[in-house]
Amino acid sequence: MSLAPKPPSPTPSMPGGPTPPAGTAIPPRPPQMGGSMGGGMGGGMPGGQPGAPTMPTPRPGGPDRRTLVVGRGISLQGTVADAERLVVEGTVESQMIQATELSISQTGVFKGEVQVEDAEIAGTFDGTLTARGQLVIRGTGRVIGVARCRRLMVEDGGQISGRMEMLGDTQVPPGPAPRAYAEG
Repeated sequence: MSLAPKPPSPTPSMPGGPTPPAGTAIPPRPPQMGGSMGGGMGGGMPGGQPGAPTMPTPRPGGPDRRTLVVGRGISLQGTVADAERLVVEGTVESQMIQATELSISQTGVFKGEVQVEDAEIAGTFDGTLTARGQLVIRGTGRVIGVARCRRLMVEDGGQISGRMEMLGDTQVPPGPAPRAYAEG
């Protein structure tokens, strides 16, 4: 057993390879595939990850589109501002959100009020939803509460529980529902 001091150890190496010589630029590491920040589109592996929910096809709009993805297992409460596209794979509770597009995946739950141009629901929406354009409820989707839209598409298995209002060309502010029959 020697009590002589150990020579200084080299700088710890980075995971995945040796440490580059001093003065060498280190390129940024690519994002990890399958992580919560991976974008959520297709799972990042050939063929996608088994059991991963399929995401709706994004609309053309360019790479500069402001998108907020609330990933699977994530909960968000509060107000969302300046998001053009909101993708919900986890849970969102909000008083009021205005966006261009709302997409709720099979694992997603949204509770609150939202006004959007277009919405696609494959998970659960509970609250008041106003889609000035198209509302698509997938076969796994559930809308509970009040839904307003100009165009509606419900796949076989999709559910609407509550009040449904179709918007016309001249939007009328929400009010009491008209009576379907006369009393007396």
